[in-house]
Amino acid sequence: MKEIWEHLTNLIDAQAIISKGGIYLIFFIVFAETGLFFGFFLPGDYLLFLAGIFCATGLLEVSIYQLLSALFVAGVLGNYVGYWFGYSTGRVLFNREDSFFFKKRYVYMAEDFFKKYGGMALVFGRFFPIIRTFAPIFAGVAKVKFKKFTLYNLLGSLLWVLLLTLLGFFLGKEFPGIVHYMPYIIVVLIIFTATPIIIAYHKSTKNNSEQNDFSKLK
Repeated sequence: MKEIWEHLTNLIDAQAIISKGGIYLIFFIVFAETGLFFGFFLPGDYLLFLAGIFCATGLLEVSIYQLLSALFVAGVLGNYVGYWFGYSTGRVLFNREDSFFFKKRYVYMAEDFFKKYGGMALVFGRFFPIIRTFAPIFAGVAKVKFKKFTLYNLLGSLLWVLLLTLLGFFLGKEFPGIVHYMPYIIVVLIIFTATPIIIAYHKSTKNNSEQNDFSKLK
């Protein structure tokens, strides 16, 4: 059990992923987090950001072009897998029992986000944990046209990878000593990316509670 816990800890430790697994493990993590429903807990945003910093400072021995290409492809392929999964399972996914690797409320959060933003949810959702995992799955459930999905998939992956990775890369180039402040950077990034999801979750919980109360009054 201790060994399993250590493996899970390493999977959510972006710095360990980059330093121990290199670009191949980064590729897998991004792929899993952007399309496999059990990948919602993986570190997408700050993994891209830190990969950019490590690339700039030489701790990740690949060129920035190789890194950007790999991340873009991983993000696109991950969303395609998520779309296929949602398309194949349909609304059955909403009846799935909660487990450690799956929470039904995350699907409903993605549904609400998708209803609010339409196809652009696949672009905006890239920048929000959980949403970027379940948005392509729900797009499949909703039977979004494949050509339309592909357009948003490519655009979303491109913007997400370029903005976060290049931000880290240019900061790493300008301030090489930034690698000594990794724990503080990670904490700030986690707070920054998690806050919108916490707010959305509380709103969703409140709305569900109000709907249940209303149905009881009927």
